[in-house]
Amino acid sequence: MGFKRSLYLSVAASAFAACLAAAPSELRAQATVAIDNDDIGGVVTGPSGPEAGVWVIAETTDLPTKFIKSVVTDDQGRYVIPDLPKAKFKVWVRGYGLVDSAKVDSEPGKIVNHTAVKAPNDFAAAQYYPAIYWYAMINVPGTDEFPGTGPTGNGIHPAMRSQAQYLDVLKTNGCVTCHQLGGKATRTVPKEFGPFANGREAWTRRIMSGQASTQMVNNMDRLGTQRTLRALGDWTDRVAAGEIPTSKPQRPQGIERNTVITVVDWSSPKAYLHDATVTDKRNPRSNPNGLIFGATENSSDKVPVYDPVKMVAYEINMPVRDPKTPSELEVPMFAPSAYFGDEKIWDGKTTPHSLYLDEKSRVWYAARIRPAANPDFCKKGSDHPSAKVYPIETSGRQITMYDPKTEKFTMINTCYPTHHLQFGFDANNTLWASAGGPASGAAGWLNVKMFEETGDEVKSQGWTPFILDTNGNGKRDEYTEPNQPFDPNKDRRINVAFYGVSPSPLDGTVWGTSLAFPGYVVRLDPTKPDPSSTSLAEVFEIPLPGYGPRGVDIDSKNIVWVPLASGHLASFDRTKCKVLNGPTIRDGKHCPEGWTLYPLPGPKMAGDAGTGSAEASYYTWVDQHDTLGLGRDIPLATGNQNESLVALKDGKMVNLVVPYPMGFYAKTFDGRIDDANGGWKGKGVWASSGNRTPFHDEGGKGNKPLLIKFQLRPDPLAK
Repeated sequence: MGFKRSLYLSVAASAFAACLAAAPSELRAQATVAIDNDDIGGVVTGPSGPEAGVWVIAETTDLPTKFIKSVVTDDQGRYVIPDLPKAKFKVWVRGYGLVDSAKVDSEPGKIVNHTAVKAPNDFAAAQYYPAIYWYAMINVPGTDEFPGTGPTGNGIHPAMRSQAQYLDVLKTNGCVTCHQLGGKATRTVPKEFGPFANGREAWTRRIMSGQASTQMVNNMDRLGTQRTLRALGDWTDRVAAGEIPTSKPQRPQGIERNTVITVVDWSSPKAYLHDATVTDKRNPRSNPNGLIFGATENSSDKVPVYDPVKMVAYEINMPVRDPKTPSELEVPMFAPSAYFGDEKIWDGKTTPHSLYLDEKSRVWYAARIRPAANPDFCKKGSDHPSAKVYPIETSGRQITMYDPKTEKFTMINTCYPTHHLQFGFDANNTLWASAGGPASGAAGWLNVKMFEETGDEVKSQGWTPFILDTNGNGKRDEYTEPNQPFDPNKDRRINVAFYGVSPSPLDGTVWGTSLAFPGYVVRLDPTKPDPSSTSLAEVFEIPLPGYGPRGVDIDSKNIVWVPLASGHLASFDRTKCKVLNGPTIRDGKHCPEGWTLYPLPGPKMAGDAGTGSAEASYYTWVDQHDTLGLGRDIPLATGNQNESLVALKDGKMVNLVVPYPMGFYAKTFDGRIDDANGGWKGKGVWASSGNRTPFHDEGGKGNKPLLIKFQLRPDPLAK
């Protein structure tokens, strides 16, 4: 912060004349705005007076990375964009009901007043709505069309037994798993695809495009190709004919106006980012002002690093152990991309999916180091303690650690597959891994303390299947397999695995989600000796109208928080359960009383019979240490369709929208405290925009992935 000084707003003669005739409330809007020499401030007015709850955006390309900062005006239209680096900025106004104002040249230390531009019509205004408002226009199949009767019937896959199951795939656990739907790039048809008779034909071509074509075609088949193509084609046809959303977004209200959002770009235009990490989640005061790392998943082995002090982004090349490790270049592409033609832009071998920093600011990746076939010590016949209990034949990802001090990578060859990683709170500094899908049926861990002391990757790892205490004797003993008849005198193995994973800060248990319909939250207790043989699990099915879990986190009171494809944020409190073992727990339906569902922001999808919004949130992260400013233990959901961070505070949703560039889509958050004595300026929550298609976002081809910092100040003018 530079030397503090107050600058006062000057008013043009015409504006002054208007003030003389203005009502008292309008006069108050012309109050002074105090700024420092590294701030830009002013007042935004429109045809009816001060414009409250609109964004003022400052952007520069003078720095090593593109830099954007946005704030929200207060109830008198005033704004302060604080703590800007020395550079020349373009500054303008964006808001619901408006079109963008003219971009004004400015620099820190100056007052810039803006005239907001009212949208000439509803169509023009709707171009600034978050994707969810357009996405909600899709007329989904009605409840009377289920169960599906296949391609010779109603075109819905027979496996789709209900509308809810269909929406689970159309939303979080299928179409919106990887990218946003509803933005301009997806609600319209690229001209590069050529002319089509109707939207159904255009969507048939769209799902075959680019390196994700296999996944898109498979997801369409899961839903029922013909019926779903008709629904999506009808949607884009109506948009092309000029139809706009029936629901309108609300401008930021209350604490939402205290938001300061900083955006920088990193990585490359042909890559995409899955996650970013800034600190040790257990202690957000670690790695203050330190390097930030990203995970590029399938797109590239060049993982990005951002230095927030020097404001420089660069890349490091992640290695593999085995040169025969498969590459994303080997994945078939059915038809050219509208953006890159026949070029295969994803060439990753390591597929780094998620990552977390430890207490030494080393970054641990779920990453591939070899082909899928496991070494012999993982398989049947091995003397490894975990393999004796539950041998594993393949693993799609393993673990790679990078130490920025030595600039060296360490690869750990795990038998269990890795998808998300999370450190426990135990003396062994255990690193827990989720498997992703349920196929592996196991949870894996790395004893980091042992690994550092011995360097033995085999002895330092372990895993266990998920065994329910269905005979109710409080211990794990002989069990039946999922494909065997149930025996109430034995325990029961269930074929689940963690998708998200979150160790408890209280009792050593580990929680996660398991992808299915309607889906589960799973608890594993590995606290007894020899956890491969003694761990017991509990599984809790999500009760309707909720369904479709994804990423998960836990608060300091052992309340589990999970986003649902049904358009809810859900909490689960195990202490409310009346039964926790015995035969009735076998299907996970025994504790509906533990669940609470909170609808996420935004409209419902057209025809959805449920109670949630059209939101398809990917992950929930709990701010255990108040790194954002809303308090401890606040759950934050990724607003993947709202283009926002969504927080639940005192039972109400706080929706922090990223206004520019449109298309923000996160897959996780990470909060850090850089200065414990710095108030709101000393902390913040970070996310990388995790959309697989950055070229779909505002700006189009050439966009780089984004790194975003959210901060909450005490009021909209704090600096």
